[in-house]
Amino acid sequence: MAAVIPISARTRGEYVLLQLALPGEPVHDVGVLLVDADPDSARHALRLRAHWEDLAGPEDAVYLAALERDFEDKIAELGPRRLLESWEDSLSNVLRVSQREAVPVDSFSRVADRIFERHVEKIAVQRFRTHLPLYTLRAAAGKFGADEEVEAEDWVRAPEGLRLAEGMFVVHVEGRSMEPRIPDGSLNIFRGPVVGSRQGKIVLVELIGLHERFTVKKYTSRKSAAGEDEWRHERVRLEPLNPEYEAFDLTPDRIKYVVAEWIQTLA
Repeated sequence: MAAVIPISARTRGEYVLLQLALPGEPVHDVGVLLVDADPDSARHALRLRAHWEDLAGPEDAVYLAALERDFEDKIAELGPRRLLESWEDSLSNVLRVSQREAVPVDSFSRVADRIFERHVEKIAVQRFRTHLPLYTLRAAAGKFGADEEVEAEDWVRAPEGLRLAEGMFVVHVEGRSMEPRIPDGSLNIFRGPVVGSRQGKIVLVELIGLHERFTVKKYTSRKSAAGEDEWRHERVRLEPLNPEYEAFDLTPDRIKYVVAEWIQTLA
């Protein structure tokens, strides 16, 4: 997998590497803590290696394996930035911490994985079981709208508990029209094709003959009878969630394809 963080990322983060320095052994990078550069934000990602037996004896390995739960408890109590600062103030013997580094962030979970892979160890990717493909908007429209052969530019870890399926994928959404639910520059999970009614759903749409070829908006439509038990769409309304932006109405022929339904923003 590419260890690349896109320049389109809108958020800034700071990270440190947790390091293990057992007596008589070389220093190993064993974890990553990534926090939002905004001191008022609680967005973060923590990654620690899962297996310690190859670095430490049995007793030490048991202690080290319990670190992640302990750190998560401290984050819940103090916040991620306070934990980072406590590491910098107090860790110096067996556990150490690297110098703080700045990094652009599109998704805290994705960027933490990239840093972890670069410094600690590779992450096992199980496609559509633990990870989803990342596409550009154009590629997503091609793959799910025109049935083209499109390669994912990356595979992104999905949130715990989310049931994955092969029609799901991840794209960057740029612009502020769907804030605060969908932040500018964030990574978002979509599922295609859209099954059943589109009414009231947030969807990724490919448009025809408009300056904004791809857009993510709330979809509503007005229908009229076209015969017995038949209906046709007269107008489609694409609505932003941000009140600073205006909705727009289209005739159905201006919509090339409703590519997918929005599921959630990645942390």
